[in-house]
Amino acid sequence: MSPRSARANQELREQSRRRILEAALTLFAERGFEGTTISQIAERAGVARGLVSYYFPAKEELLHELLGQALDGLIAGTDPADGEVTADQRLAGVIDRTLTMARNTLGVQRLVLCLMLQPATREIFIKVESTKAGVIERFEDRIRQIFADRGAEDPALEEVMFRSVLEGVIFKMAVYPGTYPFAAVRHRLFTMYGLPAGDPPAEPVGRLRAH
Repeated sequence: MSPRSARANQELREQSRRRILEAALTLFAERGFEGTTISQIAERAGVARGLVSYYFPAKEELLHELLGQALDGLIAGTDPADGEVTADQRLAGVIDRTLTMARNTLGVQRLVLCLMLQPATREIFIKVESTKAGVIERFEDRIRQIFADRGAEDPALEEVMFRSVLEGVIFKMAVYPGTYPFAAVRHRLFTMYGLPAGDPPAEPVGRLRAH
């Protein structure tokens, strides 16, 4: 088999795997974890049921992968971009990357929020968080270092409060995607932490309503 064919086969396998994960995410969101079957996931992904079982022998493994990807995306948001040297620049970058990531992956965010709280799936979330313990601690330490560099008296508490605020924002974005004042909230977060925010958005903030 030529190297080109090997690469093509690998790309096809990766595409199938992505389709399976996307289908699982959609169905978990629509029907819940318990209400979704492997056969339904295969049908939605347009692949054979056996292929789903080949990549993910149990439905729990699909969920484990989706939650792991969600945590990886959150953690990646703390990686400083080029030019982010000062603590303020790093903090501004974390805010922007986290909010943008959340807005672009609202389906994942809704799923994660549900799975963290549902009795049937919370144990899986705990296991995923446990397997990512080292990565999560590095994420926490990176945020704490930002606040330490900003002169915070208690960087650990600031990290917890910062994440609580951001996660609250993400929750509201997930519940009210059509009416959430994204630009105004971003501006408020920047001013809350004393970061350069520019002029506030001209549009008035309306009321949060589900659609």
